[in-house]
Amino acid sequence: MQSQQYLQQRRKFAAVFLAFIFILAAVDTAEAGKKEKPEKKVKKSDCGEWQWSVCVPTSGDCGLGTREGTRTGAECKQTMKTQRCKIPCNWKKQFGAECKYQFQAWGECDLNTALKTRTGSLKRALHNADCQKTVTISKPCGKLTKPKPQEKAEWTDRREKWLQRL
Repeated sequence: MQSQQYLQQRRKFAAVFLAFIFILAAVDTAEAGKKEKPEKKVKKSDCGEWQWSVCVPTSGDCGLGTREGTRTGAECKQTMKTQRCKIPCNWKKQFGAECKYQFQAWGECDLNTALKTRTGSLKRALHNADCQKTVTISKPCGKLTKPKPQEKAEWTDRREKWLQRL
């Protein structure tokens, strides 16, 4: 009786073992098939990079507009195209819509001109735009507050005391 059970267990083990070997062979064949696929050849193009014109507004001097792009190459399917663009309708337009600047904090108010200024350094030029490396902008200082007479008198008293110590 034990020998029959032993034989059945051996047959089951052999069947499981063969199934395992079969699965390993199938997986290995599948992976080998993946490795053997030829890689697609990358077709090299002689087309150059797109060169873009400045944004030209449709009407007025700001808002929606278009720019034209061109590229060279004998095998290029497309050598010219038009793209929509937008010129901001605010003070930044004086530097060109494609010029992006990183600005410093506003400076102190110049009491002679009643203006304060700040400087910007070129951060990015879009579409090969011709941009200035640095720009300076000015704006009115706003409401200037004069010291109240009482505050002025206190300051004068402190100054007098300080001068006496010297």
